[in-house]
Amino acid sequence: MKRTVAKPGGKCKRREAPAFDREALDAKVALIQALIPLGLQAVEETLEAEVTALAGARYQRDGRQPGHVRWSQQQGSVYLGDQKLPIGFTRVRNIHTNTEVPLVTYEKLQTPRGFDDGLLRRVLVGLSCGRYGECAETVPETLGLSRSAVSRRFIRASARQLETLLTRDLAGQDIVAVFLDGKSLAGEALVIAVGITLTGEKVLLGVVQTATENARALAEFLQTLVTRGLQPETGLLWIVDGGKGLRAAIRAVAGETAVVQRCQWPKRENVVSYLLKSRQPVVRRQLQAAYRQPTYAAAKAHLQQLGAGLAHENPSAAASLAEGLEETLTRPRLGLAGPLGRSFATTNVLESINAQVERTIGRVTRWRPGAQKLRWVASALLDLAPRLRRVKGYRALPQLRAVLLRLAGQASPLITQAA
Repeated sequence: MKRTVAKPGGKCKRREAPAFDREALDAKVALIQALIPLGLQAVEETLEAEVTALAGARYQRDGRQPGHVRWSQQQGSVYLGDQKLPIGFTRVRNIHTNTEVPLVTYEKLQTPRGFDDGLLRRVLVGLSCGRYGECAETVPETLGLSRSAVSRRFIRASARQLETLLTRDLAGQDIVAVFLDGKSLAGEALVIAVGITLTGEKVLLGVVQTATENARALAEFLQTLVTRGLQPETGLLWIVDGGKGLRAAIRAVAGETAVVQRCQWPKRENVVSYLLKSRQPVVRRQLQAAYRQPTYAAAKAHLQQLGAGLAHENPSAAASLAEGLEETLTRPRLGLAGPLGRSFATTNVLESINAQVERTIGRVTRWRPGAQKLRWVASALLDLAPRLRRVKGYRALPQLRAVLLRLAGQASPLITQAA
């Protein structure tokens, strides 16, 4: 490209017009979006530089690409950070093809970079859609963000979070244990699955909107985890809250030999719920003492002795204790002791995650039908995922994996099914 430069007292000399560097533009646009409100001035200068590179300087016929001319002034808008600002710029047209020439700078600034994700985080930590505009940076002549616009962007961002949680590949995760538990939300139940890797990391596997008693829906949910890469055949320990639907779903997906640890706390509370209030503290302490026994034989002997006493006092409490008793003793049967044994005796690992999710979604005052609950829970889960710590006693997980693999080769199930 040539442009004409007039020298005093001499002839005009033609020289090359500078090429338009798109890589430099990318870096410049990224910098511009961090400068508020000075970025607006930088946008205008960058747009004018691009127009000049395409169509030459104003009132100059040289120094432009073939057929490119300045056309007219256009009013538009660009995003700087979270702000949408009005701006005027010069259009460029190719008179040979009679078509508009798009300005790369303007196109790049049409979409707020990371805006949906940034808005998602702000709404999750407690900023309502209705007050979002009040908390944005103050910039002269800002067009602003309406409540409906923020709501639409949050829905779009949280939907992406839900899709990420429900579709990401699990094949690369060496999972040795899976926690399953239900969370009540506005009259409905959501079941969350969390895996524990061989090195102790907690991996959010997925969430499904159904009750813990719905065996069919839960089996389909677990099957999707298998499809995504979960490998129950390599030996998994399943830790559940005692729901019959969960147990049936695990059996349907992982087989009759699936190794299940039933959470001891619901069992304890179910038993004492049949007793007089004056007796509940005593029996609760006896149950805790039994479950703390170091060996399977000792724990079972204590529980059988307690059950015999309850049979004379309250047969219903004794029947509750006997139901699923073996599955509450899987931890000592596997030889799990110390911090890892305590971590895998209950669903506390998942209860802790549920408590953190509740701190995020507890501010929602109106739940609507559809995917709203799933979107919020998925967004809260993925938001806290980077802060999850390794499970206590994780150094003993290789020994657990060895036991599970050995049991997977046996023909008889580890757990005796309750009548």
